[in-house]
Amino acid sequence: MFKGFRQFIMRGNVIDLAVAVVIGAAFGAVVSSFVTNILTPLIAAIVGKPDFSAFNVTINGAVISYGIFLNALISFVLVAAAVYFFMVAPMNAWKARAARNAVPPDPTSKKCPECLSDIPIGARRCAFCTSVVGTT
Repeated sequence: MFKGFRQFIMRGNVIDLAVAVVIGAAFGAVVSSFVTNILTPLIAAIVGKPDFSAFNVTINGAVISYGIFLNALISFVLVAAAVYFFMVAPMNAWKARAARNAVPPDPTSKKCPECLSDIPIGARRCAFCTSVVGTT
């Protein structure tokens, strides 16, 4: 029983997931601090209000605090933008730059000239229409 548990824990994907969770939590703290301490004050400087939580409306005695929702929505958009512009976009650019010099893999299939089916590259006869295909 413990042997199976040890094998489960020592798998590469479990350890990778654990590392990803720890790094994700740390990155989340950095992004939250960036949004709270830099982006939100910039919006407050532009709009004039640092906090929208006081905005509410009363309908038939029920208080609807739409300002709290606005704060959460703005925070979400700013966090998503920060993650995209500081993590996703640079990573995509890096991958595209790395793939630019990559050699494409050799083809493993070709098209049958008669029926346009995909057949193995070494086939001499099409498996679908049985026409003779030259080895190219």
